[in-house]
Amino acid sequence: MDRYLELSNKYDTFIYDSYKIYHEDNKLCVDYHYIIENLEDFNTTLKIDENEIRNKNIDNNMLEYLAFHIGLVELLSYWKCVCSKNIIIKCGYLSDEQINWLKKLYYNGLGEFFYVNNIEVSMDNFVNIKCTGSKLDINNRYNGVGNLITIGGGKDSIVACELLKSLYEENTCFSLNPKSVHEECINALGYSDKKIFVRKTYVDKKLIELNKQGYLNGHTPFSSLLAFISYFTAYLTGRKYIVLSNESSANQSTVLGTNINHQYSKTYEFECDFNDYTKKYFNIDIKYFSLLRCLTEFQIAMLMSDYKQYHKVFKSCNVGSKSIPWVWCGKCAKCLFVYIILSPFLYKDDLVNIFGSDLYEDEELLNTFIELVGYSNKKPFECVGTFEEARYAVSMLINKLDGKLPYLLKYYKDNYPLYEDKNILYGINDENNIDDKFMNIVREELDRCRKKYLEN
Repeated sequence: MDRYLELSNKYDTFIYDSYKIYHEDNKLCVDYHYIIENLEDFNTTLKIDENEIRNKNIDNNMLEYLAFHIGLVELLSYWKCVCSKNIIIKCGYLSDEQINWLKKLYYNGLGEFFYVNNIEVSMDNFVNIKCTGSKLDINNRYNGVGNLITIGGGKDSIVACELLKSLYEENTCFSLNPKSVHEECINALGYSDKKIFVRKTYVDKKLIELNKQGYLNGHTPFSSLLAFISYFTAYLTGRKYIVLSNESSANQSTVLGTNINHQYSKTYEFECDFNDYTKKYFNIDIKYFSLLRCLTEFQIAMLMSDYKQYHKVFKSCNVGSKSIPWVWCGKCAKCLFVYIILSPFLYKDDLVNIFGSDLYEDEELLNTFIELVGYSNKKPFECVGTFEEARYAVSMLINKLDGKLPYLLKYYKDNYPLYEDKNILYGINDENNIDDKFMNIVREELDRCRKKYLEN
C-alpha cells in the first residue's frame, strides 16, 4: 500500500493523449498514445487486414468512436504501473454515466491487481476521470449478418465452434494476436479460409523497464479489451453476433468472501453491462454473448471429450504459451484443472497422450489440487472452474476406478467427502444472453453427448 500511495501521489496524472487511424501495407491500423506526466509516454498499435473489411457502409465517425473505446481499456496496462489519481482523456468525450460505467469496469477488473499489491481503495476514490475531447456525431446505420466466433486455442472455443458447425456458412473465426495453436485449431475446425486475425503490439517495452525498476504490475481485465476489439472487428466485417466461450463458472469469486474475480470480464455481469453499454452508446445491430454461459465446465469437458480430432491440437496453459511451440507445462493450476475436468471421460491413456504424464501422480501439485477442489481460502488466480465442478469430476473418477488410486485422488478420498450434484451434469444455467436458435443447438448436442456418456 505504501508503494501505491507513493507512486499515485508522485505521478498523479495519466493522459489518454491520442489515437490515430491510418492505412499501411494493406492493413487498417490504430496507434494509441498515453502519457504519465513527469515519467514516461507509451505507444501501442492495433492492425487488421483490409482484405477482411466487408462492411460497405462504414461511418468514419463510428469507426473513430469504436477505436477510441479500445484505447479506454488498453490504457489500464500503463496506468496500473503508478495508479495515477487522475485520468485525463484528451482525445474523446464520455458522459458522466459513461465514466461511471468505465470506473466500474476498471475497479472490478483490477480486483486481482489491487489484492496482490495490497491496495485498499474504494470504487469512488481510486481514480478521477475527466474528458476534454470533443463529442462525435455518429451514423447508426448498420445491418450485420453472421457470427464472429472468438478462438483462444483452448477447449472452450473449440466446443463453441463445433456446436455451431451446422451454421458453417454464417461463421467466421476471430483471433487476437494468433499463435500457431490458434491456426491449428482453426484449420482443424475447417475454417482455414474463414478467419479474421487482429494483431496488437504487446505492451510498450518502456513499461517492461519500469516494472523491472519496481513500478506496480499485475493482472488487467484482458477479456474486456477483447470485447471492444471484437466489436470493432465485427463492425468492420459486417457481423451480427460476437460468440464467446465463457462458461457459468467464470462468475465465481477467486478470493472467498469477496468480489475479487480473476475472470471478472468473463462474467455474466460484465457481458450484460457490455451489451447495455453498446446498445445505448453505439446503437448498432451487434450482440456480444457467450454460447457456453448456460453450461458447466463438466458439461463442456464432456462435449470436448467426444471431439477427439482436437485433442492433440488444443492448448490452454498460460505458462506453456510462452514456449515455442505452445505446450502444456503440466505444473500450473490451469493444466491441472483441465486435466481434472476431462478425467471422468478420458482417464488415463488419452489424458497422458495430451499432457505427457499423469498429473494425478504429481505430488508437487498437491497444494494446487487442494485450491482447485475448494479446501483452501482461495482459488488459483487462473481461468478455472468452480470448486464444485472440480470435486464432482474427481468424485466421479474415484467411483469409476478399480484398484489403487493415483496420488491426488487417494489424497482426496482420504481427506474429503465424495461430492454429488446431478445439476452439474443435467443443469442448464438460465442466466445467459443466448438466443433461442443457438440454445436449441446447445441443448441437442448436450443431450447427445450426455446419453453417450451415461451409456458407457
